Amino acid sequence: MVSLNSHLLTAPNLTEAETAEITENIIALTTKALDNSRKIAHNLLPPVFEKFGLNAGIEELCEEFESSKSVKTYYKNEIDFDEKEIDRHLHIFRILQELMNNSIRHGKASEIWISFATKDGVNICDYKDNGVGFDSSNAENQKGLGMKNIDSRISFLQGTIEINSEINNGIVVNFTF
Repeated sequence: MVSLNSHLLTAPNLTEAETAEITENIIALTTKALDNSRKIAHNLLPPVFEKFGLNAGIEELCEEFESSKSVKTYYKNEIDFDEKEIDRHLHIFRILQELMNNSIRHGKASEIWISFATKDGVNICDYKDNGVGFDSSNAENQKGLGMKNIDSRISFLQGTIEINSEINNGIVVNFTF
């Protein structure tokens, strides 16, 4: 459909209104295709994750970020993840993916720290970066699609999340699961 609409733009004697309508159609179709692709990609399990579990998946994720995004990652895990909880682990993995992408894209971070531990019987992930940060007291800064996705995943995990950041002081995220 995008291709068909694109070809319509080459037709002679198009009015401004027709050009605008076709352009709007192309944008809408492209947005829908990207959304669908993103949903499909997010529902796929990374092969290493499927074979070796969450810990190996996070190690590979850190390696991917280091190799392609000029960021140094530090990962420490003190939890023995139960491989029968793969659905829950996928949510944890996707939360970290979103946080890491945000650290690079918005935070311009050069270092990211991720650690997992159990405190008082509760599994906790501590995440932080050295990025540009933002004013976390301003609710508008936590309402993007990525943050909504994280919130829904935390809800599925029946966990909690706390996000703290200051301008020029990175971000600190703690979530339970």
